[in-house]
Amino acid sequence: MNEYLSTDISDAGSTLDALIRGAVAIRERAYAPYSRFHVGAALRCDDGRVFVGCNVENAAYPEGVCAEAGAISAMVANGGRRIVEAVVCGGDGAPCPPCGGCRQKLREFGTSTLNVTMVDGSGRVLLVRSLAELLPDSFGPENLS
Repeated sequence: MNEYLSTDISDAGSTLDALIRGAVAIRERAYAPYSRFHVGAALRCDDGRVFVGCNVENAAYPEGVCAEAGAISAMVANGGRRIVEAVVCGGDGAPCPPCGGCRQKLREFGTSTLNVTMVDGSGRVLLVRSLAELLPDSFGPENLS
């Protein structure tokens, strides 16, 4: 089984519950020795597969990889091209919305109606926003055709 494809979290409960479990679990694997801010992300493709990613920092601080970008890379590497649902798990107490770059990455593979659910480390839902709310008047692939 591909390490990036998380099939073990989607077998029970609702899809959102599975995504939350995946984001919470993968957050534990984050590599964040500098910020100590661990983030996990899980997304579901239009074919039902779930992919996860965690943030990975390095000493050249701005060269790290966000959790959302890691999950998207895993999806693309496995042939996925359309995100229909996403969850981001950050620190406790406050929602962890995707950064600007990740909002645009999500937009590349999702529509403006894509819901991004933000949860705390225990999986409690803190905030839900559509991609249109997170990235209004966005520029996407259809703008280039």
